[in-house]
Amino acid sequence: MKVEIWSDVMCPFCYIGKRHFEQAIEALPFKNEIEVEWKSYQLNPEYHNPDHESVYDYLSKSKGVPIEQAKQMTKQVSDMASFAGLTIDFDKNIPANTFNAHRLIHLSAKYNLQSLAKEKLFDAHFIKGRDIDNLTVLVEIAEEIGLNKSEAELVLQGDQFAEAVRYDIYESQNLGIRGVPYFVLDRKYAISGAQPVKAFQDAINQSFKEWKEAQSKTQLTSLNKNDDASCDENGCEI
Repeated sequence: MKVEIWSDVMCPFCYIGKRHFEQAIEALPFKNEIEVEWKSYQLNPEYHNPDHESVYDYLSKSKGVPIEQAKQMTKQVSDMASFAGLTIDFDKNIPANTFNAHRLIHLSAKYNLQSLAKEKLFDAHFIKGRDIDNLTVLVEIAEEIGLNKSEAELVLQGDQFAEAVRYDIYESQNLGIRGVPYFVLDRKYAISGAQPVKAFQDAINQSFKEWKEAQSKTQLTSLNKNDDASCDENGCEI
């Protein structure tokens, strides 16, 4: 069963939601039958931070609140993250445009490294305080997850996967997604936000049960359609 997750690397709730989702999946007996696909989403696509302004300055400007209030907002998020086993350090966090980071995630998908790339980018942004809009940093992350350095440089210095990122965002608009993280289960059910582990488990269990039943019905319909003569790898029955 496929789970598609729209998420932005500069969204702390996306990081928390990822961890809750993973904890939910890990406890399920059918975890190996879950296919995860990460989809691109940008919370602030026009934003750039060449001067490395702090997250407190960024929030103060974007939310129209005093610096102290911005710090209190981030403390609440840090506290929530700690319950998920994450240590987010907002003091050294660098707000960034995430378009190129999303392109790197699409490149990683070619080699089944998409989830690892997502994790490394979250870690770089929220824990290590690295600038994930810097191409040198992104190439270093690509190497860390096992991608070829030359290919990563070629992709990031050009425009490969740009359309793939834009299509993900276009698709999110068609689905009515207005915030992230947003989890779509088998294109039938949706979960928004960094929900508790139990909420993820309940939703995944329900969706998986229906998906499994649909798979069985499809197979039975196919097998019992008619009694016409047929051929297989062993030849034809006449």
